[in-house]
Amino acid sequence: MTLNATIDRVTDRIRSRSQDSRDAYLRKIAKAAEDGPRRAHLSCGNQAHAYAAMSDKDDMATTRKPNIGIITAYNDMLSAHQPYERYPDLIRRAGHEAGATVQVAGGVPAMCDGVTQGRPGMELSLFSRDVIALAAGVALSHDCFDAALYLGVCDKIVPGLVMAAATFGHVPAVFLPAGPMPSGLPNDEKSRVRQQFASGEVGREALMEAEMASYHSPGTCTFYGTANSNQMLMEFMGLHLPGSSFVNPNTELRDALTVAGVQRAAALTRLGNDYLPAGHVLDEKAFVNGMVGLMATGGSTNLVMHIPAMARSAGIHIDIEDFHDISEAVPLMARVYPNGLADVNHFHAAGGIGYMIHHLLDAGLLHEDVKTINGTGLDGYTTEPKIMDGRLQWQAGTDTSLNDKILRPVANPFAQTGGLKQLQGNLGRGVIKVSAVAQDRHIIEARARVFSDQEQVKEAFRAGEFTEDTIVVVRFQGPRANGMPELHSLTPTLAVLQDRGLKVALVTDGRMSGASGKVPAAIHISPEASVGGPLARVRNGDVIRLDATMGTIDCLAEDFETRTAVPFEAGDSIEGMGREMFAAFRAVAGPATSGAGVVV
Repeated sequence: MTLNATIDRVTDRIRSRSQDSRDAYLRKIAKAAEDGPRRAHLSCGNQAHAYAAMSDKDDMATTRKPNIGIITAYNDMLSAHQPYERYPDLIRRAGHEAGATVQVAGGVPAMCDGVTQGRPGMELSLFSRDVIALAAGVALSHDCFDAALYLGVCDKIVPGLVMAAATFGHVPAVFLPAGPMPSGLPNDEKSRVRQQFASGEVGREALMEAEMASYHSPGTCTFYGTANSNQMLMEFMGLHLPGSSFVNPNTELRDALTVAGVQRAAALTRLGNDYLPAGHVLDEKAFVNGMVGLMATGGSTNLVMHIPAMARSAGIHIDIEDFHDISEAVPLMARVYPNGLADVNHFHAAGGIGYMIHHLLDAGLLHEDVKTINGTGLDGYTTEPKIMDGRLQWQAGTDTSLNDKILRPVANPFAQTGGLKQLQGNLGRGVIKVSAVAQDRHIIEARARVFSDQEQVKEAFRAGEFTEDTIVVVRFQGPRANGMPELHSLTPTLAVLQDRGLKVALVTDGRMSGASGKVPAAIHISPEASVGGPLARVRNGDVIRLDATMGTIDCLAEDFETRTAVPFEAGDSIEGMGREMFAAFRAVAGPATSGAGVVV
């Protein structure tokens, strides 16, 4: 199938925009690779330190077996990462059988946004991505590894690991997922109880019972938020093995896929015939494929920041206009909560990623001619892994949706576009995700209520102050102000107002969770208010027009352009819960429109 003209044009635009930096990046990783296997250049003393604790240290010192480094985000605080506890032993055995040695090179932090939502710790969340990249870089700096295995799932963890993998782009990289927890209490029922609690209809006991029934076992949360959007992205970009993203933890198939990932890592090193540097997988086409997957699945808006940061680590520059144009060309093929009632287990059972890649390739909406860890182009990702006769095998996946309420073909989508819109106007630039927003709420014009943090919004709600259509402006939430926390804890409050018949919308220089959906939210507004961005000039009572159909966001006050910006007062957001240590990050963080990066 001929490549879609918009996909072709956007890819060329990214390639042209990135030419100098990408060329410099490729020269850098080629120079790093030209010396051959890394540990051969260590002194005897260096090597002895590196191998001292290994049971197979003699192999490391005297043979040319590939040495595989594990970068792990394991902790048992996150249900999504708890399954990784047993991975190192499994990987060591698999590596030995594949003729390789294996070491845990280092661990990286992994915080749970579900625990920190609405709390001071959420102000460290976005910056943890760059900390993860730095921590992985420290681990890889030992220069002992012929390939790296990356163990991570959730919101900032995968983007941070990709940033490290790109920076050490001469080292082959394989990402190993852990899989989603089995389905529990349906996500829409959990959301309903949250709204009932917010409006005082049920007490804390009912809320706790619903939450515990939803988040109930090891594995990723089952809604289609940032964590599961990450897993989709790794498969569309060729860093996972085909069909591996949404296989449940601690199953025979999950373990077999982990073993197969180790085998691929061993095969991709410079010591063999299939050397594949991570930086060659992470090219312009791969990132475009990832953006196509994001739009076709209705994935998390957080990736609108993470993808540019990941790409910059590989010398590639992506702008929010690229997301907008791809969204206009790619139909919405999936309905997974919060864009529907199904969870990711239902999505996977209906045909999942393999089904989507099959149809997107047929429609010319994906680049097939890409490098992947699977050793094929993207066509290999239309297959499905199965255990047959005791062995892992890949078979052709279904080309027919097994549930058209969850998954549909390009020719009969749920919507003709991916639902992500770029917004521009006198309030700045940002994005809005409308795939779960009712059509009659794509345009909202109403008076503004201005707040400096999300708790102020909740207090006004509890006081009964929202009695008319309202644009809720929450400013001073950008990366330079307080680390750009998610404002997901506002979702039940705003949803209650919307269910009462009011037209409401959120406008903010902060983020919303990948689990947020039906309330219109203009997010990532840049320049942010703390550096004098336009949101700092908005006043209570100003009429704001948010038009997702035209892609505009404007304050209609006649004197808006001549006003003096309200100065940012840091207040409590600069200390407590470790925030003191991130002052340097806040001082240099980039704008949300280019990834809000610190190290890139």
